[in-house]
Amino acid sequence: MDPVSVGLLAALAGGAGGELGQQVWAGLSALVRRPFGRDDGGRAPTHSSGEVELVGLAANPNDQDRAQALSTALAVRAAIDDDFRSRLAAWRAQAELVRAGGGSVTNTVSGGTQNGPVIQGRDFANLAFTTAPSPSPRSASGAPGDSAADSAP
Repeated sequence: MDPVSVGLLAALAGGAGGELGQQVWAGLSALVRRPFGRDDGGRAPTHSSGEVELVGLAANPNDQDRAQALSTALAVRAAIDDDFRSRLAAWRAQAELVRAGGGSVTNTVSGGTQNGPVIQGRDFANLAFTTAPSPSPRSASGAPGDSAADSAP
């Protein structure tokens, strides 16, 4: 299994992805805190579970060295614990969706002059706008009937 991306770990630790990102980070935290698989005859593991590295990165999400340490701890644990490896692979698939934004977005504004707000993004809900009415073409040109043109001396 390839190591988990340092950039992905740092982004999730820093709160990327909003609520979904927080849920994915919580999933990794729960996974790391699971006991090691006991394929080693019941002996205590000689490698880090990743918990120390996880806590360190959560405290300092911009520290690339801490992100690298967590990535390495996850890779080592996955190499020695089959159950962890399969669970980490499932977690990683979810995490990659957060990184990719959960899906693709294409924003297009076309068809002439746009008079009003344009929001580009994904999954908006409960938005309301209050804007002034669009200027009429007649008053924008300074034609008769325009209050500014009528008041000129």
